[in-house]
Amino acid sequence: MNYYTAPMEGLTDRIWRQAHQRWFGAPGAPARYYAPFISPPENRVLIKKKMAELDPAANPGAPVIPQLLAKDGSLAAWMIGELRKMGYTEVNLNFGCPSGTVTAKGKGAGMLRDLSKLEAFLDEVFSQAEGPISVKTRLGVTSPEEFEAILDLYDRYPICELTIHPRVMRQLYRGEADRAAFANYLPHCRMPVCYNGDITTPAQLKALEAEFPNLSGIMVGRGIIADPALLRQVVTVHFADEGTSPLISRDIGRIFGQDIAHQLVDGVIAFFLECVVHLLHDFMDLDVLLIVDGENGSCVAHEIHPLK
Repeated sequence: MNYYTAPMEGLTDRIWRQAHQRWFGAPGAPARYYAPFISPPENRVLIKKKMAELDPAANPGAPVIPQLLAKDGSLAAWMIGELRKMGYTEVNLNFGCPSGTVTAKGKGAGMLRDLSKLEAFLDEVFSQAEGPISVKTRLGVTSPEEFEAILDLYDRYPICELTIHPRVMRQLYRGEADRAAFANYLPHCRMPVCYNGDITTPAQLKALEAEFPNLSGIMVGRGIIADPALLRQVVTVHFADEGTSPLISRDIGRIFGQDIAHQLVDGVIAFFLECVVHLLHDFMDLDVLLIVDGENGSCVAHEIHPLK
């Protein structure tokens, strides 16, 4: 089973991705990191600052998949071409973002309001762009039953992978993901399917994998932000307590043994500290010397001073 990290605006940027790989890479590294969405500029002039986030030189390691937020199919196809020139193969289309500022513009999950416009968009993208194109989607706008017609439309196109977040747009992130609706529609998907939504513990992830063994992947979002060791725990530790995340449990030493517990705690501290160091450097013009203890992996900040 492939594990992916979800695109989360303001969270899973290149700083987070690089720090996560450094401190929580193999074993348990995600097969792919999906980058937060970018919108293609209407004048078709790329903004260097925004594109720097996707510079391959700044994103070594596990594959990064760029995500597009757009409602103009021709413009999206052009942007896919620009991303191909940068060396990216797969590009993901965002039909899942439920934010009001996004959907009010007819983008993200707002694309699901009018299937004729969605069809025209997909026609333009798949007729003009080359290479693998994946989709991240919600079940609909107000009701899961809307997904029957939406899926019928998706099935007409060579989507390389369909990531389904089984909520509707109006829910935002409230309530529970509709696992029953997901199970109902899964047999009708003609493309590989990835699940996303409400995976916050290793036990939940393993249970989902057991329930749907034919998924192409599982995408985790808020769960891995709260617990950056989530995937490592699934790979390296058999954990059966569904209600508890061992990383934040008071019984971490009892569950894992003291050696592993110390490694996880040190890794979490170092991971977040490295993110803070980059933020201080990039946004506050402060230079921070990061010191890592080679014996136990613990990490401290030292010599914080303004950049000259």
